[in-house]
Amino acid sequence: MSASPLRIGRKDPSRIELDWQDGTRTVYSAAQLRRLCPCAHCVHELTGERLLDPASVPDDLTQSGVELVGAYAIAVRFADGHSTGIFPWPFLRENDPSGAGEA
Repeated sequence: MSASPLRIGRKDPSRIELDWQDGTRTVYSAAQLRRLCPCAHCVHELTGERLLDPASVPDDLTQSGVELVGAYAIAVRFADGHSTGIFPWPFLRENDPSGAGEA
């Protein structure tokens, strides 16, 4: 299991920054993270088919809150009203937009 980030930055509502224990920084725009949402509304639970059309998420989407889920993930409230996704640490590392991936 991936270690938790040392810091989760969300001062800019258009992005979320995670600073990991190995010195890596992962930065997601709110839109990137929303398009990746793994919840049952966005991904079919049985088939894994993506139900959310990524084109329906505007590039200027913002987030209005980030909360810890236990010691293993974050939940994000997006400005479009979506808030059911849980983003575990390994998921956030593996989908790093910079391509840094799992350490």
